[in-house]
Order: sequence, then structure tokens, then C-alpha cells
Amino acid sequence: MFQLKLDPLTGNSEWVVIEENEDVPESSQEPLLATTSYLDMLNDSYRNRAYRLAIDKMVTKSCHVLDIGAGTGLLSMMAARAMGSSDSTTSLNTKGMVTACESYLPMVKLMKKVLHVNGMGRNIKVINKRSDELEVGVDIDSRADILVSEILDSELLGEGLIPTLQHAHDRLLVENPLTVPYRATTYGQFNLSIRGLLATWSLFNSEKLHDLYNNEAKALDGIHLVPAGMDSILHVKSQQYAMHCDAITKEIKLLSEPFKIFEFDFWKRPDSHGETELQIKSTDDGRVHAVVSWWVLQLDREGTIFYSTAPRWISLPIHKSKGMSICKGEELLFHALHTETSVSYELKSQIPITDERQHNLNAKDFQLALPPERIAIYGDGEWRLSMVMAMRNALQGRVQPLCVVADDSVFLTICVARLSKTAHVLSLLPGLGDKGAQYLRTVADPNCFSIDRVEILQKGKKCLTMDDTQQKKVDLLIGEPYYFGNDGMLPWQNLRFWKERSKLDPVLSKEVIIMPFKGILKACAIFCPDIWNSRRSLSKIEGFDHAVVNTSLGACGDLPAPKDGPCLPFFTWQCGEIKKLSNVFTVMEFDFSKPISPCQGKVQVEFTEPGLCHGFALWIDWVLDSENSIVISTGPDKRYWKQGVKLMAKPVAVGFEESGRTDLCSSTLVEASFDPSNGELNVQHTFS
Repeated sequence: MFQLKLDPLTGNSEWVVIEENEDVPESSQEPLLATTSYLDMLNDSYRNRAYRLAIDKMVTKSCHVLDIGAGTGLLSMMAARAMGSSDSTTSLNTKGMVTACESYLPMVKLMKKVLHVNGMGRNIKVINKRSDELEVGVDIDSRADILVSEILDSELLGEGLIPTLQHAHDRLLVENPLTVPYRATTYGQFNLSIRGLLATWSLFNSEKLHDLYNNEAKALDGIHLVPAGMDSILHVKSQQYAMHCDAITKEIKLLSEPFKIFEFDFWKRPDSHGETELQIKSTDDGRVHAVVSWWVLQLDREGTIFYSTAPRWISLPIHKSKGMSICKGEELLFHALHTETSVSYELKSQIPITDERQHNLNAKDFQLALPPERIAIYGDGEWRLSMVMAMRNALQGRVQPLCVVADDSVFLTICVARLSKTAHVLSLLPGLGDKGAQYLRTVADPNCFSIDRVEILQKGKKCLTMDDTQQKKVDLLIGEPYYFGNDGMLPWQNLRFWKERSKLDPVLSKEVIIMPFKGILKACAIFCPDIWNSRRSLSKIEGFDHAVVNTSLGACGDLPAPKDGPCLPFFTWQCGEIKKLSNVFTVMEFDFSKPISPCQGKVQVEFTEPGLCHGFALWIDWVLDSENSIVISTGPDKRYWKQGVKLMAKPVAVGFEESGRTDLCSSTLVEASFDPSNGELNVQHTFS
């Protein structure tokens, strides 16, 4: 099997061969599995118990059970146990068997280990295929009587639930099968963000981006990412976004009662498309920024066993929807649409809303979709001021400068072209490519620059040469840095800018200005029980031993030495209770004035607060200028960026020396090294 592996410093992907029958060392499996959500799910005891109760209730006799997306085989083992199977059974016919279907080969290898440890190796037939590749008479002897599955994401449909169920009912299941879960229902609730968490983008009106437009007007920098009359030119990707709402309960004002949106029955073939329209009345005044949505599983046919992803403020289960409205004297029409893999919402007022801006119909022919955090950053006045100020300083005294934008920043491309009437701008746009180029052509006139002065590197070209620059050396090399598609990566993987800068070294002038000038790896010790508990090592799950998966899934807890916890990307402000236990400290610096090279850092950190240290939050502060006067921080206090969280193998009780307690660690030595060959950051710590 081939596994696609991304090099974060080059943006290039390569296919890595995984041998099906080869016993791959756990160390080589870790990068493939440690960043998946398997461990989080397996640590969800509420979910595990609900599935076990439902399977014990539904699987009461020998039958054929099909487990789609089997993972570690937990549901398959539950089904086999419910049928009374044991490893002493010499043969199983199709009326007393479990078929576990899992397409991801590294997980298949791990599942087989779990089955072996639990004595289930002969009770469960493991098939390494997608379920829509299975054939009765070839892969399985007969259609299955019962389907068990957990192929759900935070939006419910994103992992292909509908097409998977359609194929299963058409080809793999008996007529009127039993299923666990039995039904899924999605709910919603209107809200506004008191502190503007969602104010930079509108989930309901992606054509307008009201706040970005208004924020640009307030910024007074003359840069128009959303020019008047081109409201649809830049918009948030049309999808729902996973967010831990419990962490921001105090910052959200609810504007409606919960309402039911869609219902999906697992026991019958679902429709590919569906839509619903509801009249919603508000419970309070306010402007709706978004809808919080969640889903509830009814796992058994009788409706006695439920599992929910609802925020804590919801009493569950909810069995009926309630009618609602949005503002006093105003009624809103809520329209929901689902496809095979996604859900979208639209909100329409029944009272005409005037808008002084006129829509340019031609602009609607093209849209550039960016993540909500990127839209939020582009609307942040402080961020824009810093970028514009740094660019003004860099351009000062430059006559006909050649400027290369090394990343996917449409903002900086427009900024340079607008600030300097003589600059020639070469924008690489490695991720946005043709779409980014089309966007820049469309917004050139409203931003008062000639598109003739902006050139986009041709698609597929690996690096600039002097031929590309018409034999002129580069005067300014800039980036935010931002790379389209890197949204889920660790902060230091944006050091791709440093890699790009190094490749461009032959075309840079001796007096070249590089922005950002350097990166500073910052960190602080944190108390983060919710993150740590979601990644803790496993032992027994509903009676089945899962300890064998800990190393491969990047668990923390009781691990063999010298294993340490993983480093994973999180929006830490969304991750439940978080508390800083030390001051922010500098780990190491990355000097972009020189080509990329290995880096090391070592610092002794004193704890300033008592508590359990679960790990360290790490991020990069981007220093834009050589005077160190303009700095963009991406730390935990800044909600638009993810931080890296390095988890401990075990939490450590810490405090400060003045507390008088001798059982607390008062300091720790943090050592880190950066390897430019693979973009990996290794962080070690020693407590004292």
C-alpha cells in the first residue's frame, strides 16, 4: 500500500510504501497514526459505554455482523462477545461471524494486534478494503444482518456516512437490518459572539463578509480585500467548523432555543440530498453570527441509549424542535441543505434589509475561499497595521524595487503594489496558484494598482532563476508567512518560508530586506487536563485490552521509557481549562537573513504558579523587521492561530520555591532542536 506523506518545509508530497505483510516497526507507524483522532475517540468512555450497551441489546444471537470503519476493532469485539463467540470456536459460519472492514492499512495492522491480545483473532474476519469495494460472494459469504459503525465527524456527514450507508443497504445488508446506531439527529441553536469570536465571518451570509468589509473601512490603510460591489469575491470555505463550544460558553449569547434540523436513519437507505426550512423566533435581541450545531445518536431501536456531541448547556436527549425568531419584531427563515458529505445553512430575513452597496454581478463569477481564521486575521486592525507599517519601512527609499511574495499572502501582494507605484511584484502563491492569480487580477483596479506590475510564478515551476527576474536581483522577500492548506499543521511548519528563502538565495541582492526578519520559538508550561486526558494511554476499554495501541497512537501516560508524549496542533483557547504555570520564555531563534540551518535552544524555566504541568504550549513570534520593533505573535492569547502542545508522558506537580513545599518541582530545563531536513522540532525537558 502507498501512504501519502507531506514534507511541511517544501509543500511537496511523496508516496511511502507500506508493506501489507511486513511487520512494520512501531516507530515508523507513529507519524502516520499519532495525529489521527482514534485516541480521542477511544478515550471517550461515554461513547464506548453507549455503543457497548446498544450492541449487547441488539446482538442477542448468532448472526452476521458487519463493522464498517472498524479502527482498532472495538465494536467488532463487542459484537463477537455479545454473540458468545470465543477463540476456542474452531469454525464460524456466516450466521455467527463478525466482518471488520477497515481501509487504512496502518490501522488494520494495529487492529490485528488488538484482536490477538484479546483472544479474538479467529472470531473476526478483517478485510483491508473500503466498504464500497466489498462484494458478497467474494469478500463476504452473505449479506450482514446487523451493521455497527462509527464513521461520523463533527459535522456528522464529512466521513462519507451517506454514500457508505447507501452502498451497504444496496449490496451488503439484508432487508430491514438492525443497525447500531439506529438514528442520528442534527440540532442547531442561534448565537452571537459577545467578544467577536465569530464576528469576522458570517456562517449564514457568505456572500457579504460584513465584518471584513467594515473592518477594512475602519483600518484606513486603503487595502480592499473585499472591494465595494464585490462582496462575494472572498469568502469562508462553505462548510461547518469544529469548535469546542464549552470552552467559550461565557462568551456566547444564545438567541434561540435548540431546534431540530435533519434526521438520518441508519436502518434504511438515506437520500443523497435533503433540505429543510424553518421559521425561527428569537429568545433575545442580537445579531446572529452563526449557528452552533451538534448531533445526537440514538443507538438502539427503542430510543433508550443516546450519545450526543451537544454543548454542556443542552439537556439531552432532545426529541422535538421548537419554533423561534431572531430579533423583536423580526422573523427569520432558516434554510438547511445537505449533500452526501456536507451540510450548509442560510438565514433569510422576512423584513427587507437595505444595503447601500451595489452588487457587481460580474464579481460573483469568481470566488476565492479561505479558512475562517485567515479571514479573521485579514480583518484584524492591529495585524494589518503591523504589516503595512513594516512594508512602508521596507519600501522607504527603494526605487523600482523587485519584491517577491514567497507565500500565499494576497494581502501582502496588494499591500506592496499599492504602497509602491514603481515596484514590480512577483507572487509565488504556491497553494492558491491560478485562483490566487485570478483574485489579484479582479481586485487590482479597486486597490489602485496596475496588474501589469504583479506577476504570478507559472504553475509547476520549482524555483526562481535570474531569467524569471529579468536578470534583476530581488530587493524584498516577504511573507506573512501563510501557506494555503497548512491550517492543521504545527506552528513551526510555517518555517517553510525559511526553506523558500534558502532556495532563492542565488537571486537575492546583497542588501535584500527579508520580512519576517526572524522567527522566535516561544513557550510556556501549561495545565491542560482536557487535552491530556483526551490523549492519555489506554488500558481496558469496556473489557478489551487496548494497551498495545498506545505507542502507535502517540498516547501519553504509562509508557515505556524513554517514550514521551506527542506534540500536536491545537487552538488552545478552545481546549477546555488552560492555565499558564510559567512565564513565557524563548526556546530558540530562527534567523531568516541566512539560509536554513539546524537550530538548538536550551533554557531553564522557573514555575510561577502551582499545579499539575501537563505539557508546554509552543508557538512562533514573527519579527518583521531587523530592529525587532514590529512583532506578530501567534501565542495562546491570539485566537486566530494554532499552537503546538507538547504533552508530558505523565503530569508533574510543580510550584515555586517560595511555596515552602518540598514535593513540587520548581523548575525545568527545556531543550529543543530543529532539523531542517524534515522540519521536525524535538523538545525535551528535565524537571528539578
